[in-house]
Amino acid sequence: MKLLYQTHSPYARKVLVAAHEVGLADKLEVVHQETSPTRRNEDVISLNPLGKVPVLICDDGLVLFDSTVICEYLDGMHEGQKLIPASGKARWLALRLQALAQGMADSGIAVRWEAERRPEALRWPTMRDAQLQKIAEACDFVEQEVELKESPDIGEIALATTLSWIAFRDVYSFGAGRPRLSSWYDSFSRRPSMAATTLAGETQD
Repeated sequence: MKLLYQTHSPYARKVLVAAHEVGLADKLEVVHQETSPTRRNEDVISLNPLGKVPVLICDDGLVLFDSTVICEYLDGMHEGQKLIPASGKARWLALRLQALAQGMADSGIAVRWEAERRPEALRWPTMRDAQLQKIAEACDFVEQEVELKESPDIGEIALATTLSWIAFRDVYSFGAGRPRLSSWYDSFSRRPSMAATTLAGETQD
């Protein structure tokens, strides 16, 4: 399988961390592709009309996007403990946390647009502050929820990779005043899957 990837994308990192956690990383050919909302990448657009990574090209030629779809596909390819529980409360909690983490990443990207990427005269501080508030409230929520487990689920992987990107881009100090979240993140960051997928690089607009 081939994974079109970006070394500074929280969504792409989520997929690669998931692949490491389920023992499939060595089955992936990882190909870095630079994308941004303002820059066309014809190789990516030919596979995903939205022009975004991650994109997975399966062995049978099937093309999948985005990260949630790819992670579910990979989770069906192994016989170990599933990242997405099959049923019950555990399933819905994992999927809910994944959705929350995805929203946090979306808000973080919006913050960067209004804080540094958009031309200065066009920046909207009200939008920046509103998106930062969403991140803060999400962090307050997970401060009450997170607990370290031996085998992570997809929600925890999504949360860890989102927080890693927020820290990487210096978007928000999520650990301040949140000892449980800070301790959980520090512990999760020491997992081999995280060590093998560090973020790097700058956005190319």
